[in-house]
Amino acid sequence: MREIVFATNNPHKLEELSEIADAYFPLPTGEGQGEGAINFILPPKGFNPIETGETFEENSLIKAREAARLSGKPALADDSGLCVTALGGAPGVHSARYADTAQGRIDRLLKELESYEDRSAKFVCVMTLVDEAGEILFTARGECHGEIARKQSGINGFGYDPVFIVKDSGKTMAEMSEEEKNLISHRGLALRQILAYFNV
Repeated sequence: MREIVFATNNPHKLEELSEIADAYFPLPTGEGQGEGAINFILPPKGFNPIETGETFEENSLIKAREAARLSGKPALADDSGLCVTALGGAPGVHSARYADTAQGRIDRLLKELESYEDRSAKFVCVMTLVDEAGEILFTARGECHGEIARKQSGINGFGYDPVFIVKDSGKTMAEMSEEEKNLISHRGLALRQILAYFNV
C-alpha cells in the first residue's frame, strides 16, 4: 500500500479523494488492501502553506511541497476553484477567499451575477504529486463545465456545489450523489490521471 499525504486541512476533500481512489483500485474479494492501492492521509499539525501563486498550478505545488516537507513523505496537493466567464474568470484562485464563509461566498457570487445573462462557468482542479524531497513527479488538470444557477439547490457536496449546474445534467453538484459527482467532477478527472500514473 502506498501512503500519500494529501495536502489539505479539509476532511471533505480527503473523503472525496479516498472514495475515488477506492473505486479506481477496488479491493479483491476476501483479501486485504490490494497491491498498488493508495492510502491518503492528512498532513501533520502545522500545515498552513502560504498560497502566493497566481495560478492553480503554482498554488498546488506550494501546498504539495509544504506537505512533503512537514511529513517527509510523498505528497499530493490540489488547487481548485470556480471560474465564471462573466466575471473574467473570477473568483478563480481566490475561490476559497471570496468571502469569510461558504454561504457568504455563494451569496456574493449570486449577487455579482444578478445582471448577467451569460452564467457559464467551470470548476478547475490542478493536482501536483511530489516525492518526499518535493520534486515534481506528475501534474494533472481537470475541468468541469456548467453554469451558475440563479438560486442554490441541493444538500450534498461543499463550497459552490449548490449553485453550479453541471453541463447537460440539469442538476447542481449538490443535487448529485457522491458517485455521480465523482465521475464528472474536476477533482475526479484530475485524480484519475494521478491514479493512472501509479497504475502504469
